[in-house]
Amino acid sequence: MAIDLQQFADDDFCYLTTVGRVSGRPHTIEIWFALQGSTLYMLAGGRYEADWVKNLLSTPAVQVRLRQQTFGATARVVDAPAEDALARRIVVAKYQPRDSDDLSEWGRSALAVALEVGGEVGA
Repeated sequence: MAIDLQQFADDDFCYLTTVGRVSGRPHTIEIWFALQGSTLYMLAGGRYEADWVKNLLSTPAVQVRLRQQTFGATARVVDAPAEDALARRIVVAKYQPRDSDDLSEWGRSALAVALEVGGEVGA
């Protein structure tokens, strides 16, 4: 059953918690995202060198907090060209009007990551 996340679509950011690939401890970052159904898309400017990307590649089970609600999710790097294009388009489209910097190069070069959101944690 898909979760309706649309109430969070205009939020500025979410909090992504990954499991540290070395420490085994939770690591939380604040990050931009865009929604498509029950999938959150984000872009990693550091690509595969970003710690959070390294962590989710090691342990794809993550948590994402939207406002005061925390959800379990499965993270993955986006491989399919059409989905990759979608992720880049919707993330840049959401944030370009909010940012004085030109995000087009970041939108082209960053690594697209998807979170398939499951149920609310503790619900």
